[in-house]
Amino acid sequence: MLYRFSGRARRIASGWVRAAVVGCSLSAAGYARAEPLTYDQAQSLANSDAPIVRARTLDVEAAEASAEAAGRLPDPRLKFGLNGFPVSGPASGRFDGVMMTNVQIGLQQDVPSRARRRAERDIAEADIGVARAREEIVRWQVRTATGQAWIELYYAEQRLKLLEEVLSNLDPLWDSAPAGLASGAGRPAQILGPVELRASLEDRRDALRIALARARAELSRWTGDPAPTTIGSPPVIDLEPEDVDVDLSGLPTVRAYDAFERRAEAELDLARAGRRPDWAFEVSYARRDPMFGDLVSLGASVRLPLFQDTRQAPIIAARGAAARRVGAEGEAAEREWAAKLLTDIAEYEAARTQWIRARDVVLPNLRTRADLETASYAADRAGILEILDAFTALADGRLDVLDKEAEVARRAVLFTLTYGSDQ
Repeated sequence: MLYRFSGRARRIASGWVRAAVVGCSLSAAGYARAEPLTYDQAQSLANSDAPIVRARTLDVEAAEASAEAAGRLPDPRLKFGLNGFPVSGPASGRFDGVMMTNVQIGLQQDVPSRARRRAERDIAEADIGVARAREEIVRWQVRTATGQAWIELYYAEQRLKLLEEVLSNLDPLWDSAPAGLASGAGRPAQILGPVELRASLEDRRDALRIALARARAELSRWTGDPAPTTIGSPPVIDLEPEDVDVDLSGLPTVRAYDAFERRAEAELDLARAGRRPDWAFEVSYARRDPMFGDLVSLGASVRLPLFQDTRQAPIIAARGAAARRVGAEGEAAEREWAAKLLTDIAEYEAARTQWIRARDVVLPNLRTRADLETASYAADRAGILEILDAFTALADGRLDVLDKEAEVARRAVLFTLTYGSDQ
């Protein structure tokens, strides 16, 4: 089947081909690229390189630029026209036949009320505050996502390294299992057991490779490094959550409601300014036939807000309700974070307890079991299958401890970056 690709599709396909070639080259060259990233280096790269951060920074720049024009008088209007030109009667079609016929040119300047212009300036300032609040939220989210991505990649690398070590250590036992069974130490069907154990661990290795690729892609998303790896140690993960200085009102997603509320209040002030009259002034010059003389005109007009109950009042009520809604949403957000804080503390403490139990209770027990089975095997009281089973269980235990440590680290980083005092 012949496929036709658009220009954009061809560019995308070409990009995938180049990425595949680069990926193969990296694999062949042992990842010949940038240096591995520490946790702090990853955070620094994400803070400066993440496109979403740059986008929010440009939002701030746009709001600041727009504020320069806020509250200023509108542009004047140039007026011109032909007035009093006769189209019937004895002077029809003659410019000099009627005294009032003239060509007029003038300027008109609208002057909104001072209250309206002040409200427009307040809205522009509030827009800057909103843009900065959103930038702060994005930076906060990027820090959190980058921290978790680094942790995921670090422990994915550690888990795969450990599993490769486990498989290497178990190879001699798996190789000797058939010989042990052939010597009559076990039933013929038991020869399938080691095959299943080995296949299970190899399946786990394949899953870890997928997890490693996923973690690498996620960290690359935030740092821009095409194939990141980690170096150094993770942040401290054994926390005491009650010792973390938590100020929920200082969280970017909560603090942003202050900016949203100022914006809503400025909108309310603009609606109230509709009760004030707006003015317009004009000056014009009229050119007539020389026998009649030229004219100069001055004038002013004013908007009269006479029907406030049906025009301005409903708009003011709507803006007031919107301002109160923003305040209520801010309170709801703070309560939501208060509930989430309690949940995050409970989940972290449970994960830490499980990690400590697996590390200090379960794993030593598995090591003791492996030692005892080894001693029994040396004394001809146990077969190769018991040895293999004990060492496979020990390998599972080591991997489980690392899995639980990774979960604790992820939750610790999330908790610190979310609720830490630097936020």
